[in-house]
Amino acid sequence: MFLSRNSLAAGVAFGALVAASQASASAFYLQEQSVRGTGRAYSGEVADRGAASLWWNPAAIAGLEHNEVYGGLNAIQVDSDVNNNGSTITRPIPPTGLTTPIGGDSRASKPIHDGVVPNLAGAWRINDQLALGLSVAAPYNFTTQYGPNSWARYDALKSRLTTVDVQGTVAYRVNDKLDLGVGVSAVHADAELTNALPNISPLQPDGLQSLKGDGWAYGFTAGAQYHATPALTIGASYRSKIDQTLKGNVAVSGLLAPIPAANNFKINAEARITTPWMVNVGARWAVNDKVTLNGSVSRIGWSEFDAIRVKFATSGSTTPQNYKDITTAAIGVDYQASPRLTLRTGVQYDPTPTPDVGRTARVPDGDRMMYAAGATWTATPNLLLDAAISYISFADTKINRDDMTATGSTVRLRGDVTGSAVVMSTGVRYSF
Repeated sequence: MFLSRNSLAAGVAFGALVAASQASASAFYLQEQSVRGTGRAYSGEVADRGAASLWWNPAAIAGLEHNEVYGGLNAIQVDSDVNNNGSTITRPIPPTGLTTPIGGDSRASKPIHDGVVPNLAGAWRINDQLALGLSVAAPYNFTTQYGPNSWARYDALKSRLTTVDVQGTVAYRVNDKLDLGVGVSAVHADAELTNALPNISPLQPDGLQSLKGDGWAYGFTAGAQYHATPALTIGASYRSKIDQTLKGNVAVSGLLAPIPAANNFKINAEARITTPWMVNVGARWAVNDKVTLNGSVSRIGWSEFDAIRVKFATSGSTTPQNYKDITTAAIGVDYQASPRLTLRTGVQYDPTPTPDVGRTARVPDGDRMMYAAGATWTATPNLLLDAAISYISFADTKINRDDMTATGSTVRLRGDVTGSAVVMSTGVRYSF
């Protein structure tokens, strides 16, 4: 017996928006929202001031003395290897099925594409207490691609996700001690997912399944900064989860007899996921005129990404993901080397939310350590130039997932993953 169109459509759409990369933060979240922040491993942004910190804390622009704009570019280069370690496929051939090695290329080198992540922000002073802000970020943005003969092809071929987060912010200085801020985000997501689909006979070529879709969703953020002393600022912020719906189509092609030809099709569908909430707490302490210490802890609610829910014309499906909440920690230091030059460095620990059992070739994620350094050059009193570089080491991890394909074959993926990344960032801040 072969599966219906609805089951095939569900099989295609299960992976929508799961595809991720070993980029710069856990799972498929990109941290590169501030070049200044990159230089100290994001240890101080929730307690810092200015438009460059808007992603981390909407209270960062309260009480500004001048209008300010910020722009940054972050080039991400990832080196990774994903290697087969005994993966098999069992095809539904009577009487008991036929189990064979998946075969194909046993090593995928650099399946994660390099990329450039931009971010922009502006803050406008209304009066001594009130400021308005607007920022544009790309918090989930990547492409991964395996070759057509890769051992991982039944799980993943091409996986692309592009998001744009546009946030409007209002911030208010309550008094000399307390700043508050709130923001509303509109997020547009655009995704494409493809993977190979095995035919019944191992002698037949693979079929192909794909999903494309896009859509808007909305969320909010709120934050505060407490200036305990002129030298010590404590910041805290909350960013809401976002329920994202992608509307598009699912397509299946290349299925051969004995699978009925009608199971090659294209159908409208939508996939629903929830991206995590985030809580950030941190502090900046100016020890003296030259040295400022930074520290932060973030709790990220990845358990919201519990399942992928797929809906099409007459049916639907749910695929559990079983992500777990994580806590990241970072420390850093800023050093005023001269009146015009600030140096900084930092380190961050960022554990993976992906489960050890169930980890896929789409998200070959592991625990990470980030080591960063950066600088700011005061070109003029109104123009600041930022630069940063970070190195991210990924703990060796394993792919371990069993799935039944939409054509009734059972795929047991077993693989080893190694990787690292370098992020080079440059930015500008201008006040007027």
